[in-house]
Amino acid sequence: MTELPRKAIARSARLAALPLGYAGRTAFGFGRRLGGAPAEAVLSEVQQRTAEQLFRTLGELKGGAMKFGQALSVMEAALPDELVAPYRENLTKLQDDAPPMPTQTVRDQLTTHLGPNWSDQLVWLDGGPTAAASIGQVHKGRWYDDRDVAVKVQYPGAGEALMSDLRQLSRVAKGVAPVFPGIEIKPLLAELQARAADELDYTLEGQAQHAFAEAFRDDPDYVIPDVVAVGGEVIVTAWLESPYSLAHIIREGTKAERDHYGELLARFLFAGPTRTGMLHADPHPGNFRPIPAPDGGPGKLGVLDFGAVARLPDKRLPDAMGRLIRIAADSDADKLVAGLREEGFIKDNIKVDPELVFSFLSPLIDPARSETFHFTREWMRAQFERINNPRDPGFVVATKMNLPTSYLLIHRTWIGVLGLLTQLEAEAPFRAILEESLPGFVE
Repeated sequence: MTELPRKAIARSARLAALPLGYAGRTAFGFGRRLGGAPAEAVLSEVQQRTAEQLFRTLGELKGGAMKFGQALSVMEAALPDELVAPYRENLTKLQDDAPPMPTQTVRDQLTTHLGPNWSDQLVWLDGGPTAAASIGQVHKGRWYDDRDVAVKVQYPGAGEALMSDLRQLSRVAKGVAPVFPGIEIKPLLAELQARAADELDYTLEGQAQHAFAEAFRDDPDYVIPDVVAVGGEVIVTAWLESPYSLAHIIREGTKAERDHYGELLARFLFAGPTRTGMLHADPHPGNFRPIPAPDGGPGKLGVLDFGAVARLPDKRLPDAMGRLIRIAADSDADKLVAGLREEGFIKDNIKVDPELVFSFLSPLIDPARSETFHFTREWMRAQFERINNPRDPGFVVATKMNLPTSYLLIHRTWIGVLGLLTQLEAEAPFRAILEESLPGFVE
């Protein structure tokens, strides 16, 4: 048996064990209930134990398991604090870290994809990785013209492992779901599967990153490293000097830093499509790197990893998106429902109460209603609890809403950025940002 199948079998076995572990902990919890422990305490303990196993397993794996964990990690702010606190460190660790591949494997990949004489151009390569992600890792190097570069090398067999992990996670989604009450796991996995092929194609990634680098060249607020070389499963870009990722600001940043980088993040969400016709669709902290200013003033924001981008049909975000957000912000329920029907969010044969639709969607538009908005964890948790509470009058609206395929990546990115802003607890002039950059928001 070759090394790759052996690793794939081991990985699948560990993923398959997740629901079994949950079942065992549930039985343990039932036993504790019989012994008189309060139901809430038992449920919390079972969820915490399940979460610890889940993120320990995901943190040790690559491929789809790691990607799934990163996608979940940006939603940490939506979870009850008593549930998420025991494993918040594991969640944020997933956003930056993964076990490295051997140095010789890296060199073999460079030979295969840049050619046997790759060292003529890449004259120095750091032996250890500076960062790792779901399908590859990054090494610092030096190009022949004395430029520092980042060399991203895909794990051998990453494509097969990625798809295998995502399929396996789909099969065990029921066992994972209890860790994240209120988050629909199966649709998230289906969307990750649909986009996996694009993220494995470093040529596509190189094209997207070059377009962003050109559009943001010499920008006073953003730094996007340009592409130096691409070859199969290797991509070489200019080096971005940054001491840490956005995860550091989430954990240790001052309020001024949180607000500043939160505003830059929100502005980038909308500026990218306006300048490039593409949406950076992988919003987790490891892809955003604060660059402190030498004089101690407000720093720039570096942006990395363009493997997941939405190539927008009209080369910008849909006008209808801005129009519907403005209508909701202006509290016009009938006009909101008419617009949602026109865009396919509500099918023609589905009857809805406009006031309930407005009530259901309205709090998600809160950031657009005032000059500044404070993205607190309490606000995010309240939204998740409300839209997932069967006793809430607007709950039935969720079963009648449809998400058009053209909005899948936009929706995922929007929710992901809201998650990051909430983790930062940033205060930002969100309405002004929409007025400046979101098509359709201003009449």
